[in-house]
Amino acid sequence: MRILHTSDWHIGRTFHGHATLDALGAVLEALVAQVRENDVDVVIVAGDVFDSATPAASAYTLLDDALVALHETGATVIVTSGNHDSAARLGFHSRLLREGIHVLTDPTAIASPVTVDDEHGHVRFFGVPYLEPAIVRQHWPEASLKNQAQTMAHAMDLVREGIAQNPGRSVAIAHCFAAGVDATTGLEREVRQGGLDVVPLAVFDGPDYVALGHIHGRQRLSDRVRYSGAPLHYSFGEQHKERGSWLVELDAEGLASAEWLALPVPRRLVTLTGPLAEILTDEKIAAHADDWVCAVYTDPVPQHEPMRRLRERFPFCALVQHAPAGADAVEERSYAQRLHGAVTDTERIEAFLEHVRAGAGATDREAELIREVLDDRVRAEALV
Repeated sequence: MRILHTSDWHIGRTFHGHATLDALGAVLEALVAQVRENDVDVVIVAGDVFDSATPAASAYTLLDDALVALHETGATVIVTSGNHDSAARLGFHSRLLREGIHVLTDPTAIASPVTVDDEHGHVRFFGVPYLEPAIVRQHWPEASLKNQAQTMAHAMDLVREGIAQNPGRSVAIAHCFAAGVDATTGLEREVRQGGLDVVPLAVFDGPDYVALGHIHGRQRLSDRVRYSGAPLHYSFGEQHKERGSWLVELDAEGLASAEWLALPVPRRLVTLTGPLAEILTDEKIAAHADDWVCAVYTDPVPQHEPMRRLRERFPFCALVQHAPAGADAVEERSYAQRLHGAVTDTERIEAFLEHVRAGAGATDREAELIREVLDDRVRAEALV
């Protein structure tokens, strides 16, 4: 049996204010083509199908198109909910779908698998939707479910009970933050938001394969426990990470292999660092005119309208950051500490300028103007 493991589609998410529906639609079309070309039997989507609990109508349209296209390849499709999804809305939507598409959002049904057969017999697929302890502990009052790690451990106990009652090869699908993960930095929203504490790897013992979602970069925690990551880049922190999915093969004994299938990147991401004038004029970086650009300019002081100027050369400049060269070497003192240590008005103004300019104080000309203004004030007060 061939299984394609994908996750974290985040339909409806924006990229620094830019819509991503068209780009994601193109990537999912490529994913459908891979399913067809590799004779995939089952497609798994391990949570965070939507980016919001209240997705727009256009997000539902894209999901419907993708699920129907996957179903038309002949594959069975199994979807679970993540922490970004509304399990209720996703679960209601599942009642409108055709046979062969399973949307698993009910925590009380964790031990009841979806069964798919191949020439070697049954394969049981156990879907674990995202479980918020405060919400789901009502279903299992006898268990101590104070955090996500305990809740996931209880869910996997239910999966193992289901395996015992339904012999055969098995696959578990879950959405969580597992121990040993290398989390992506620079995400627009913290990857562990929503109280997703770390789940020990041993919790996932039992199934032949565990398809995880939540982390946006591919991860191999063991041969049988993996994250596929998101099919589209959603932050510059992900720019060097491949997009794709795992093609997992089960033989008569269980897990036989797992192969990475890369997906196309509709628009590359690049971070350009240097003085603003250099970024705007250097011919060596002109090749990035059609890329998503994060510009990190290192001028000592903030520059005038940097985004407007950058977009004249890089139409897809999405993010501008000011990181003065040498700023890390500035003494680490808070603004309040600098003000407390200042004795004169000149020192107070200097502290303010260093605070708003990442350590860069007044220039010689600015210092001269400050002295003139302060002297004028002293003279005016003397006349009162």
